[in-house]
Amino acid sequence: MAIDEKKCEGCAHKNTCQTAQDPMDVKLTCNLSKIKRKIGVLSGKGGVGKTTVATNLAAELAKRGFKVGLLDADLHGPNVAKMLGAEGQRLFADSESKTIKPFISPSLPNLKVVSMAFLLENPDQPVIWRGPLKHQAIKQFLAEIDWGELDFLIVDLPPGTGDEALSVAQLVKPMDGFVIVTTPQEVSLLDTRKSISFAKMMNVPVIGIVENMSGLICPHCGKEIDIFKKGGGENAAKELNVPFLGRIPIEPAVVEAGDKGTPIVISHPESKSTQSFKKITDEILEKLGK
Repeated sequence: MAIDEKKCEGCAHKNTCQTAQDPMDVKLTCNLSKIKRKIGVLSGKGGVGKTTVATNLAAELAKRGFKVGLLDADLHGPNVAKMLGAEGQRLFADSESKTIKPFISPSLPNLKVVSMAFLLENPDQPVIWRGPLKHQAIKQFLAEIDWGELDFLIVDLPPGTGDEALSVAQLVKPMDGFVIVTTPQEVSLLDTRKSISFAKMMNVPVIGIVENMSGLICPHCGKEIDIFKKGGGENAAKELNVPFLGRIPIEPAVVEAGDKGTPIVISHPESKSTQSFKKITDEILEKLGK
């Protein structure tokens, strides 16, 4: 089947696109060609604050003037919409371009967001899908959304190394790397090692490890309490020979900001957590040579 060149209009890799046989593959290749950097945020287990890291990383990059896309690939537990104050929003199709428009954050107009939450009629509705359906949904999010020209695409992945992570690693090529989120305690670090092995098996670079919940900032005295220990993520990074990007403390303001739908890097720019996110963002930009 011949591919109409008009479908590749504006694509930086027109010749590559013309070799594709599936029209959705054409759209996928064209979309990805307009995105400079693609980063997946991954964790070995749930409850380590991966979505908090992904949303604040995307918000911090957008604050700095970069054009950013944030794809919530956690199909069963999509929380990005909640953390960005976008609950109840919907995706709309553009009849002229035959693409789907992402949600654009009012407070960060250069941040585009796509989540399964925007497609559910009821926020309590579960997504009961097997692997092939999940793969197709992620492919459609990547291919049929009008992402436009982006400096960064941040993909928030569900915990573990299952269908969604595998689909993203196979579809998003080239991928610049994974940012792996962990907490300091040993049980989380065991699963972090699996995430790093997964990245190596998929030939995706590991940009680095983020140690989240690294010490509690007391809201009364401001002192730090190591309730989950400290330094486990950094030690694992040294042991596994991958970069360590930094630590993020437990701070009540982070939870409050997420519940209210405003990332802490926006709502509390002087907080210790925001300073940590800034340093981690600097580290990522340095690792990517930006």
